[in-house]
Amino acid sequence: MSATMALMLRRIFLFVSLLPAVLVGCGEPARHNAVPTGQTVLAFGDSVTHGTGASAGEDWPTLLATATGWQVINAGVPGDTAQAAQARLPALLAQHRPALVIIEIGGNDFLRRRTAADVKADVRGLIQAAKVSGAQVVLVAVPALSLMAAVAGRPSDAPLYAELAEEEQVALVPEVFSRVLGDAALRTDPVHPNAAGYREMAQGLHQRLKALGISP
Repeated sequence: MSATMALMLRRIFLFVSLLPAVLVGCGEPARHNAVPTGQTVLAFGDSVTHGTGASAGEDWPTLLATATGWQVINAGVPGDTAQAAQARLPALLAQHRPALVIIEIGGNDFLRRRTAADVKADVRGLIQAAKVSGAQVVLVAVPALSLMAAVAGRPSDAPLYAELAEEEQVALVPEVFSRVLGDAALRTDPVHPNAAGYREMAQGLHQRLKALGISP
């Protein structure tokens, strides 16, 4: 082998070995860990996590537990905000020691007209608290508050969720919640799914988590 060919091969090997780091630096998602059947998962959020608008057992955390075999703790509190939730998350993390925390929150902050910057800072605090506990984090994107989108029936995710997922290197479930609220047949009121909507949410969450290699 000539010296020139050897040099070219070394350069190719170096490029391939550095490629994963380059991709992460360009916004590619971080690698995620699989969460086996039987593990404890904390579903943390507001009324949409709680299951408001449907009957007991029709909430998305219960349906996700059935689909995955995880022990999913429903820690959804109607009316909760990302700001107020800071106070209750640490105790839940200490009590349940979840392998995974799924965060769905922010809608009530938007309804109270809090700025996107403030909501983002509070959701970031929740993500970081969960990460410090040793849990893996999944962030569920919440639709932005938009009169035009509501009239058109096409709500879209608030941009802060994709930003946080990239900045904090956590998994994102985009568009699932927005898609449900965009279909009148899947909601009980403008901000809550009905039983069919929660089934769609659970299926969308499960499909996304499977695609990321997190869910069984």
